[in-house]
Amino acid sequence: MKKKVKILFVCTYNKMRSRTAEELYKHDNRFQVKSAGVDEDAGTQVNLELLTWADYIVVMEEFHLRWIQQNYPVFSAHGQIHCLGIPDYYDFMDPGLASLIRDKFEALVKTEMAD
Repeated sequence: MKKKVKILFVCTYNKMRSRTAEELYKHDNRFQVKSAGVDEDAGTQVNLELLTWADYIVVMEEFHLRWIQQNYPVFSAHGQIHCLGIPDYYDFMDPGLASLIRDKFEALVKTEMAD
């Protein structure tokens, strides 16, 4: 049995985008998923434990990538952070958001996470 890849999805508040991504992939047999936000008011805030847990960190915007690089510089050196480029225009489980996450994440899986 193949080991599941651990994915941490990150957005700003851990309310819309990263939680939607976690919801979409929580039953996918390829992955173990968690989500967090970079803001201090996030439902679950990005922390060292979550970053260490993840095989890959998937952020929604460049801002989130820069935040992790500034606050946890060791993680930016490993090439394990990927940006989907999804702006904060959506509600939780919005069909347009779900479709965008699936399209961009599956493309990332094919190009960056294939073994």
